[in-house]
Amino acid sequence: MKFLFQLLGFALILFGVYQLGSNIIFTTNPSPYWWRGVSADLSVLSLTLGVAGFIMLPKSVRDFSWILVIFGIIFVVFSSTAILNPTTLWQFFLSVASMIGGFKLLTDRNLGG
Repeated sequence: MKFLFQLLGFALILFGVYQLGSNIIFTTNPSPYWWRGVSADLSVLSLTLGVAGFIMLPKSVRDFSWILVIFGIIFVVFSSTAILNPTTLWQFFLSVASMIGGFKLLTDRNLGG
């Protein structure tokens, strides 16, 4: 039974991330200058390596993953190559609630006996 709760929690997290992420578009603006699209490439690479580090690195070295994620966010902000489409309050609420509820189901040790 505990496995089913963890599976449901993981599915809820994925659903929340999909709902929130469906309104974010990463683009590399083609321009005659070679450095214009570098920030978008660095942000995607940095975020990907940061998330992979959370999953694969031991707990003692996970601070490096946080640094990569923060750099990825900084690169997105400064490059202005992330397009945030408008979202409704209901969609935002649903995605955040499902991510938090899924995380609770995934990590709670008392569920399922």
